[in-house]
Amino acid sequence: MFKKILIANRGEIALRIIRACKELGIKTVAVYSEADKNSLHVTFADEAVCIGPAESRNSYLKVPTIMSATMVTGADAIHPGYGFLAENANFSEICHESGIKFIGPTAEMIRTMGDKAMAKYTMKANNVPVIPGSEGIVDDVVEAKRLAEGIGFPVIIKASAGGGGKGMRVVREGSEFELAFVTARAEAEAAFGNGDVYIEKLVLNPRHVEIQVIGDQHGNHYHFGERDCSVQRRHQKLIEESPSPALDQELRDRMGAAAVKAAKAINYESVGTIEFLLDKDKNFYFMEMNTRIQVEHPVTEMVYETDLVKQQILAAAGEVIDVPNNRPKGHAFEFRINAEDPDNNFRPSPGRIESLNFPGGLGVRIDSHIYQSYSIPPYYDSMVAKLIVWDKDRNSAIQKAKRALGEFIIEGIKTTIPFHLDVLEDERFISGDFDTSFLENFKPRNKN
Repeated sequence: MFKKILIANRGEIALRIIRACKELGIKTVAVYSEADKNSLHVTFADEAVCIGPAESRNSYLKVPTIMSATMVTGADAIHPGYGFLAENANFSEICHESGIKFIGPTAEMIRTMGDKAMAKYTMKANNVPVIPGSEGIVDDVVEAKRLAEGIGFPVIIKASAGGGGKGMRVVREGSEFELAFVTARAEAEAAFGNGDVYIEKLVLNPRHVEIQVIGDQHGNHYHFGERDCSVQRRHQKLIEESPSPALDQELRDRMGAAAVKAAKAINYESVGTIEFLLDKDKNFYFMEMNTRIQVEHPVTEMVYETDLVKQQILAAAGEVIDVPNNRPKGHAFEFRINAEDPDNNFRPSPGRIESLNFPGGLGVRIDSHIYQSYSIPPYYDSMVAKLIVWDKDRNSAIQKAKRALGEFIIEGIKTTIPFHLDVLEDERFISGDFDTSFLENFKPRNKN
C-alpha cells in the first residue's frame, strides 16, 4: 500500500481524496495555488506545498512543479482527481518514468480512450454499439460534407480531443456544413491544441446515461450500474441520479455488460465511466469514456454502498477489487451547487461567503471545501459544493432533496440552489420523462 499520496488537484475533490486516504491510513500532500492558500484541502492534508500563482497554467497544470513537490515530500503516488491533469497521458507517463504511481489508467489507455475517434474505432471493433458516423478523423471539408450527406442530416461535428462542448457543432442541413466544420476545427485547436474532428449522426433528444466501471491489475472488470446525467446546460451536467428512471433491470444489465466489454477491450485499470446516449426506443450508443473519477461519483456510492475513491486507490496499489453488490439500493440525486446566478444566464458569482448553513439528516451528504467567510476565487470552476441525497425510492428522494435544498443557505454570492428547487417542481422531472433537451423548454417558477 502507498505510504504517502500527493493530490494534484484542489477544492472538494482534493478534500474527498484526503478523506479516503485517511481512512486507509495513508499520509497526504496537498498542493495549492496562491489563490487557494485558505482552502480546506490545504488545512486537512498532512503536508501542503504552494505550487504557484492563481492561474491554472502556472500552478495546477504545471507538471514540473507538481513532480518537484512529489519528490520533495517523498510521496510515492499521485492522485489527479478530475479535471486539470486527470486525463493527461503525458503526465501519467512522466509519473511512471519517475517511479511514482499515477492513480489512474496508463498513458496508453488514456490516449486510446481520450482520442474520441480512436475510442469509437476501438469500441466498434469490440462490438460495443456506436453512433453511425465517420470511421475516424476527417480533415477535408469536401470529404466531410460528403460523409455527412451519406449519414443523413442532422449530424454533429465533434472535436476528437474535446470535452465540455468545445469544438462541437450541430448541423441540420447541408448549407450550414462548411462554416460549422471550419468553426469546430478552429475552436478545437484553440481549446485543446488539436483541431481534429469527426462526424456522427445526431441522436435527437436522447438521454445521457453513463455506466460506472472499475478494473484492477489482475484483469477483473465490474460495473456499478448507471447514472442519468440528462439535466445539463450547454453539455455541462447540473443534476445526476442513480438509478436512471429510464432503465429497467434488463436494460441496465445489457448496458452494464457493454460497458464492461468496453473496459476489457483496453484491459482498463482504475475507475472510469462509459458514457452512452439512450434514444426513445431504448437503443444505446457509446459516446465516450472518461478515464478518471467523475464529479458525480457520490450518487453511485450511495446506491451501491461502496467508496469508489478507496476502490480506485486499492486497485492502483495492486489489490484485487471485490464487488459484492451489483444491484442498486434505493435512489440518489446529486445537485451541483455552483457560484452562478441562474437569473442572469448562470453568470459566475465569485466572492466572500457571508453566511453558510449545510443541510443534514439521514441520507444527506455534502461534498464541499467552502466555509463561512471563505472567499471563492474567480480563477477556477464555479462549483462550490455537491448536495447528494438518498432515500428508499425516487419520489422519497425528491422530497428529501427539496427539504435539504431549503436548508442549504449560502449568503454573499449567487448560487444554483434556487434553480434546483425549481427543477424539482417541474412535472417532467418529477415523472422521470425527460431528456437532454429538458432545459430548452424549462421555465422556472414565477418566471414568464
